[in-house]
Amino acid sequence: MSGSAHGRGGGKKAETRLPPEEDPEFQIAPMIDILLVLLVFFMSISSTEVLQTNENVRLPVAKDSKEKKKLAAGEGQLLINVLWNSNTNSGAIEIDGQPAFERADQLGPILVTKLAATPEFRVLVRADKEVRYEYLRTILSAAGANGVSNVTFSVVDKEESK
Repeated sequence: MSGSAHGRGGGKKAETRLPPEEDPEFQIAPMIDILLVLLVFFMSISSTEVLQTNENVRLPVAKDSKEKKKLAAGEGQLLINVLWNSNTNSGAIEIDGQPAFERADQLGPILVTKLAATPEFRVLVRADKEVRYEYLRTILSAAGANGVSNVTFSVVDKEESK
């Protein structure tokens, strides 16, 4: 009998116990690093959209508008701001944020050049809500006459409060 008692392994094993677990500490430094990287990323992405806005253009409201893929100016897109002066009943055209001309028939050479560089070329029109349709029609006619088939209008989905 004495052999059977000692036959289980020859003696007691030393029990190894892990020390009790401590609560993990929250490391704030890596979190700040990640947040700063995200901040820089979003600032660099949004800077192109901020540069494309014009405070003089008050966009019309279209509640049922659809979001289109945003392209930066120069990437197959021409940004046309159409300003309207209610006092003189006249308009002005800005191309990619630079004052260009007052008459739409002067757009032809620019449209032809851009269309030759990019066949899927798009014209993004940001027209003030006060612009008369007759004036806007001349811009659309100039685009169509020069072979541009993709014209998109920029609108807002709710009235902006100032």
